[in-house]
Amino acid sequence: MQNTPSRQRPAAALDNPQLDLPLNLPSEPRLSSAAPSPAMSGAPAAPAPAMPATLRGDIAPTDTTEIATPPAPPFRAPNGPSAPDGTRSRHLVLGSQMLDYRLKRSSRRTIGFTIDGTGLAITAPRWVTIGAIESAIAEKEKWIFKKLTEWQTRVEQRAVPRIEWKDGAQLPYLGQTISVMLSAAPGTTGKSATQPAFDTDNGVLWLGLPALADVQLIRERVQRWLHVRALQVFGERLPVYAAKLGVEFRAYALSSAATRWGSCSSEGKIRLNWRLIHFPVHVIDYVVAHELAHLREMNHSARFWATVESIFPDFREARHTLKHHPPELLPLL
Repeated sequence: MQNTPSRQRPAAALDNPQLDLPLNLPSEPRLSSAAPSPAMSGAPAAPAPAMPATLRGDIAPTDTTEIATPPAPPFRAPNGPSAPDGTRSRHLVLGSQMLDYRLKRSSRRTIGFTIDGTGLAITAPRWVTIGAIESAIAEKEKWIFKKLTEWQTRVEQRAVPRIEWKDGAQLPYLGQTISVMLSAAPGTTGKSATQPAFDTDNGVLWLGLPALADVQLIRERVQRWLHVRALQVFGERLPVYAAKLGVEFRAYALSSAATRWGSCSSEGKIRLNWRLIHFPVHVIDYVVAHELAHLREMNHSARFWATVESIFPDFREARHTLKHHPPELLPLL
């Protein structure tokens, strides 16, 4: 018999072990001889649904390749300190060009190259020398600079302008583009005329503000309304999928994390990024199902993905949407 989710209360700080759903999901496919990471297991790409203007424009999968036996190394420039995860920023002069890249050591057997909007990242075996790594870079010099240029062009073409906080401003909400109007909703009076009101049929958010309201006030009121709606929508979807899975979550709260769509602690506390409110409900449902599945499997194993699929069969499509609509394609609030 399935358990009924308990009544929810705001989550406390999540200071115990938890699993996260990254904001920048790794793109597929990866051309690697190494075993795929758990987060990639059982989730091939699928066509993404239509999205509003600020969420539209697929970014191609991350460019990846590998190399095994490099020649002699080129000139090396001074390099920076390593990050907490062991990644070290390095610099290399190739001809007349300076190349910045990030190097991380691992137990893999080959040298892997990954190029995306953040630049060049290299993962190499711990036993391979810097000279051998940078010889490999020199061997793939043309490919690297070509892909870096392509990615820079993509980012520039898909840059999302900041919203102009004024009457008629537009933004995505639950997968649709809605308009923001400063005045009160038609037919409202008194205190209700000073509160935000959403016209679902016409996709209009009435703010109940003066015509000459300050830009910062407009932005804050819209964001506050989005937070309230996110809490309500997440609060409605979590019990649905918890019941399907037969698990209980202790509490849920909003997150503003820059790198995570959601997280689930071993104590059953769930955080969901409020910016998910920009996406269609089926995408929100995927993240909800993903986090609740961690209450059964605190990992990203094949059993975990099977658990997700058991309560959300179309998770691949929603996962694909999140992969191809990274943070830079979301409105800048």
